[in-house]
Amino acid sequence: MPKIIGGSLEQHREQTRRRVFDALSTLLGQRSFDALSMADLAAEAGIGRTAIYNHFADKDAVVVAFASAETDRYLARLDSALERADGPADAMRIYVTEHMDSSEEFHFGFGPELYGMLSRESVAEIREHVVAVESVLRGIIDDGVAAGVFTVDDVTSTMSLVHSCLATRRVAPGAVVTFVLRALGT
Repeated sequence: MPKIIGGSLEQHREQTRRRVFDALSTLLGQRSFDALSMADLAAEAGIGRTAIYNHFADKDAVVVAFASAETDRYLARLDSALERADGPADAMRIYVTEHMDSSEEFHFGFGPELYGMLSRESVAEIREHVVAVESVLRGIIDDGVAAGVFTVDDVTSTMSLVHSCLATRRVAPGAVVTFVLRALGT
């Protein structure tokens, strides 16, 4: 009988999943996704080679579950921060700052190389999580336009441009906030 980690079966499952996610992050820093096996993930996570299949069907399932967990954690943090927003411009400031401040803590994307190796179904599942984050930004922009605070002709293009600004790593968050707010006509 395998040893249960944590005080309950639920805690065991969560801790095991977290260990596998940490292993995935570590191993992807060392080699490509196609060079990883489920046995590699299990060994790095410190769990049995067959036990990993009690939690994940395959490598794609690990990536999808990891993306889901990261998105859920990020959205919880973002929602909490946005509760203190005083209007759309402040909400945009918080959105940009939170995204940039948390880029080291959260994995916002694995890159096109990894996505190209996943099944279409897995990519579609991951896309659902991206849409959840995008819906927060869309809501902020829509609120700003409705309040007359933002001048936006095309919300979808504006969302892409805002997210492009957030991809930079060499610019101070304050400079990005100022740029985005000016671009929105604030």
